[in-house]
Amino acid sequence: MVRFLHTADWQIGMTRRHLGGEAQARFSAARIDAIRRIGDLARDQRCDFVVVCGDVFETNQLSRQTVGRALEALATVPVPVYLLPGNHDPLDPLTIYRSPQFVRDCPAHVHVLDSSEPVSVGDGVELIPAPWSGKHPDHDLVGASVTAALASGRMPTAASADPLRIVVGHGAVDLLDPDRHNRGAIALEPLETELAAGRIHYVALGDRHSRTSVGDSGAVWYSGAPEVTDHRETQPGDVLIVELTEGQRPEVTAHHIGTWTFRTIRREVSGARDVSALASELSAIADKDRTVVRLALQGVLGVADHAALSDLLDEQGEVFAALHQWDRHTNVSISADGAQLSDLQLGGFVSAAAEEMRDLAVTEETPAGARELGDEQADDDASQHDDSNPLAWEFVPDAEDDQRSAADALSLLYRLAREEAR
Repeated sequence: MVRFLHTADWQIGMTRRHLGGEAQARFSAARIDAIRRIGDLARDQRCDFVVVCGDVFETNQLSRQTVGRALEALATVPVPVYLLPGNHDPLDPLTIYRSPQFVRDCPAHVHVLDSSEPVSVGDGVELIPAPWSGKHPDHDLVGASVTAALASGRMPTAASADPLRIVVGHGAVDLLDPDRHNRGAIALEPLETELAAGRIHYVALGDRHSRTSVGDSGAVWYSGAPEVTDHRETQPGDVLIVELTEGQRPEVTAHHIGTWTFRTIRREVSGARDVSALASELSAIADKDRTVVRLALQGVLGVADHAALSDLLDEQGEVFAALHQWDRHTNVSISADGAQLSDLQLGGFVSAAAEEMRDLAVTEETPAGARELGDEQADDDASQHDDSNPLAWEFVPDAEDDQRSAADALSLLYRLAREEAR
């Protein structure tokens, strides 16, 4: 029997575009801290070793500080650790695994699986690794490693004890790969055939950041990333404790170690009550400093309510790691009547500008055909424009972008006027 910890896709050094400097620093630190939590779990669960199935690092070009901190964290793991190069950190000419810093500072109990040769990790237990040597393999690396290992090793017989074989791979299984022409996809059927025959006993995979069991054997798993990396992930933040016993189905137990959360909130907003409900929902979220929220909002709001929504997003944006609107799925229009603008008591040219913004921002139902005709007319007007006379230029608003800009400007004007009145 053997018990080990299966993890993958640490992606040390990862950056996310929605995170500011302070939040990005904490996000980066969390990925290093995850290594220490993995070490603690491996000790508590009495694991024999840890396998990291690819993409240990985000790239082969990282700062010395980032690499050094990762190695310091690895030094605290109390059991042997086996690192598999993946598509983000392949064994190419610039590989991080052969850099002077890594070679010099890598702890003695940390091993890089830099070839497809089987590796003995204990009495009667071996790893069959499938490391990446480049970003675009032209064949199934996992399948090739398994075939070679089984061809050179002993076949199980009733009289001989065959080793427990753990395949360590990285990449997309063909069953889940949307690219049906991907020559590097991992073929699932041959693996399940070998599992059923008892020639291999578990397939530990990386690349898919959501914890996933593949096929029907219960022995092919993606552990997922130990810290979330994207909104699309469905079960991130986990590692797997795997217990293998000859002749038995693997016992696989997920343990959640992630500390960050990516959330998507989809809501209709059509008045003050909806804005208030969204405020309550955001307020109730715990650990805001480690939470990234993506908002998909739809609806029409008056000037005051739109200003309240903007205030809410500004205030909550200060306490969340990131709070942003999902542009492709957000469309909050503004509706303003003369009474709402007159309440501001703007006067003069500012009032006239507000009225102009209102006319551009206000939501109206426009038939699709009319919208298309308007677009064609604008194109015709542009084609007839006299380039020799710069004063002949006439602004033709873009129905969508300029409406949104006008709505934002009108909302900002309302907020400024309200603050001045206070």
